[in-house]
This record gives sequence, structure tokens and C-alpha cells, in this order.
Amino acid sequence: MTSQSKAPILSLKNIRKTYGPTEVLHGIDLDLYAGEVIALLGENGAGKSTLSGIIAGSKSPTVGEMMWLGKAYSPSTPREAIDLGVGLIHQELRLLPHLSIAENVYVGRYPMKNGRVDRATMEAKATEQLQRLGLDLPASRKVEGLSTANQQLIEIAKALALNAKMLILDEPTASLGVAESELLYDQIDKLKSEGVGIIYISHRLEEIKRVADRIVVMRDGAKVKEFPNADLPVKTIVESMVGRSLEQMFPAIPTPQDEVVLEVKNLCSAEQKFRDINFQVRKGEILGIAGLVGSGRTEVVRAIAGADKVSQGQVLLNGVDVTPKSPWQSIQNGVVLVPEDRKLQGLVLEHSIAENIGYSNMESVAQGGWIRRSKILEFAEENIRKFGVKGAANQHADEMSGGNQQKVVIAKWLARNPQVVLLDEPTRGIDVGARSSIYEIIVGLAKKGVSVIVVSSDLEEVLGVSNRVMVMAHGEQTGILEQDQANDVSVMELATA
Repeated sequence: MTSQSKAPILSLKNIRKTYGPTEVLHGIDLDLYAGEVIALLGENGAGKSTLSGIIAGSKSPTVGEMMWLGKAYSPSTPREAIDLGVGLIHQELRLLPHLSIAENVYVGRYPMKNGRVDRATMEAKATEQLQRLGLDLPASRKVEGLSTANQQLIEIAKALALNAKMLILDEPTASLGVAESELLYDQIDKLKSEGVGIIYISHRLEEIKRVADRIVVMRDGAKVKEFPNADLPVKTIVESMVGRSLEQMFPAIPTPQDEVVLEVKNLCSAEQKFRDINFQVRKGEILGIAGLVGSGRTEVVRAIAGADKVSQGQVLLNGVDVTPKSPWQSIQNGVVLVPEDRKLQGLVLEHSIAENIGYSNMESVAQGGWIRRSKILEFAEENIRKFGVKGAANQHADEMSGGNQQKVVIAKWLARNPQVVLLDEPTRGIDVGARSSIYEIIVGLAKKGVSVIVVSSDLEEVLGVSNRVMVMAHGEQTGILEQDQANDVSVMELATA
């Protein structure tokens, strides 16, 4: 890291942000030096995104001043910030699905030749950035239909292509597996060596030790702690984030019953995303599914839920063939899916919590074919209390933190009392406190005899909540590990087989 006797490339002094009568940022001071990575940590709602938006030009501070490379800095748009060398990779994907990968990487700044877009140059440069991240995709293909993980890597490629002097990375590994994350860390090391300053926002605390030089912790809009290095116990970091002692992250997992509830036999994807998948899930069992990005994990649970078509094989529920032809068929059979992208696939963001919960439970809120608003509110309030959602029934989903949005998605399906719950990346982009409460919900389901499948890119999470772990690689099932056999090494050996 560049010596801090030199001037910082970015300096924030007394940054405050107010919305109406509410102050959401309270006098933030922060210096970032060339070649340094600062981990910016805090629970959802701590103010990290607001502060990032101010630095990146999408928001303006109400009070305070910023200096960039020794000069006054107050970008009025993200474009202005980018032109000055400041780039932001958003946690939420902002790609244009009908454009190619190359067009997304260089959107707004296409290379030109003779008055026209130089597609050959653009695709060659985009391919170079993709290869840096180990992404083997043609730059000319459309983004539409790509997995969330691949889209996340394209977002990162966009930032790498900026040649920025400073980057803000907001949850860059949220949907990446171990191998993809390591490639990103390598790029961060390279950027540091080139003098690029980085603000790194993440809820995966173990990776902070790998990438960060310093740690800044925010809580309730204030900077509450700064650690001069990242070589700290996770417990110390967590307690500074939540403002209280946090004991065991993962609750004790119950022993499942002998009765087999869900059985998958020789299941094959109609789109050749996976083949010959075979496993059973017992009553009250939590089965984890691990594997690298592109291994077919998500596609398997989507097929079980009826969202993706299968070419052959069976899904059995209590010994009866219920291989679904549609999601509604699965839902009626008591099999529900909490999808990996809660904003695009799990919620209607512009609608209220009550409406979102009601949409999945029309039988419970409609009487005589008529939907009564009072009944929807009553039903939603009951489930808001039951699952610990922090929010009012009439609050819009897009006004909530990521953790509470995820709780709403979980609540709307658990209100149906399903037999099988499929959770794809259940804590993606969610803070430590909310993660802990979601783990409690998952284990609580198992205790009630519900069969649960958890797909996650976070290996610690898969190992922490599962009775057994099924590992996939290249669309194939490479092994199923019992709890006492499953560890980082055994899972990764199977994931890279």
C-alpha cells in the first residue's frame, strides 16, 4: 500500500445526507490512498450505499466536502465521476439484456472508427476483460439468458475496462463461487499494484482478510469504528457492525427423520444444463447444493420447482411422481422456490409487502372470489410478525433493506405451509444480522419436518446449515457428502472434478 504520509487520492470531510427531516449520514470523514483497499462494512441500512452513491455522483451530499486528486470534487452525475476516474460496480445488476456483452461493457463510450461504432475493436477489448475474469463467453452474445453470476462478472469487466483510478466494489462476489472470487481477488491485487484505490463493500467477512488493508465500519449512518488492518477475528468485526455481542452464526441443525419426502431420479435438463441428477431429501433434512458457477445448481432447483423444463427423469413427492410442467403445479404440490434474484424474480418492488405476500396466497385472502384489502393486510401482518420482517404491511418492497426483502419472499411462500422449500442463494447481499435470522428460519423449518434444499455460492454457508451436501460440476452430480465428511477441501475437490 502507498505510504499514508502521502496525500490521499480521495478525502471526505463531514459528509452528511438528509432526506426531508431525516439525516441518513452523520458527518462521515474518510481518506483513501492510492493502491489501498478499504473494506466498508455495516449492516443493510447502515449508509454504505448512500455514501457510495455520493462518491460516485448519483447522489449529492447535503453538507460536507470531497477532494479528489487534490482538487475539490462534487460530481453531479455518474458520468462525470467516471470521466474523472471514479467507477462504481453496483450490487444490483444494471446490464441491458438485449445488448451484447461487448456493448454492455462499453455502453456510453463505444470505440468509433470513421463515424461508426468499431465493433471489432470493441469486442476484442471486451474479450480481453472477460478473459481476465476467467469468463469464457463470446463478447458478441446477448446478455439476455446469462446466469446471475455471469452477469455479475460482466459488471466487473465493465469497471475493469474503465481504467479508473478508484473503484467502489459493492458486493462483487455476492453471486460468485470460490474459483470466480479468486480470479477477482487476483485482479484486485493487480489494480492495487497499479495504484488504484478501492472501496470494497461485502457481507462475506472472511474475504475481507484477503483483500482489505483497512476496515471502516458504519452503523445507522455513522462511522463507528476504523481498524488499521484486516487481520481481525470475524467476531470482532461483526460485533462492531451490529453493536452487540453475536454468538454462534449457525444454529444447531436437527437430525432428520427417516421418511423420504422428495426424491429426484435421473433428472436431465431440456436445455442440457445438467444430467442424471439423483438424490433424496428426508423429512426435516437440509440438503446443501454446492459447486462452481455454471455447475448447474440453480437449474436443478428451478427444474424441481417447474420453472425450467426437463427432458427426462422424475421428481417424486412422498413416493408419487409429481414431475412439474409449471411452477404453479409445484406450488400446488407443496414445493416452493425462493429464487436467487429477489428483485427480479421474487418481488413486485413497486407494490407493498402485503400485496407481495397476498399474491402467493390468494386462496387465503380471497373470499367468494373477491379480494378484500382488509383480509390481505391482516394476513400479511400475521406473517410479518411470524418471520420477523422489519416493515409495515403497506410499505413498498423497494423501500426495504435487502435482508427484509428476502424475508418477505420467504414469508410469502412459507405462509402456504409447504412440504419442500428450495432456497437459491438465500443470503446473497444480506448483512450479518439478517443472515443469522434467515439461518434460524431455515433450521426452524427443518425442526417442523419441512424438507429444505439450500443452494449457495458461500461454502461456509452450505457447510453451516446442511445435514448433507451434494456437489455439482459441469452439470453433473459429483458426490453427496455426509455432514462429518463435508469440509472446504472435500467439497472443492468434488466441485473441480
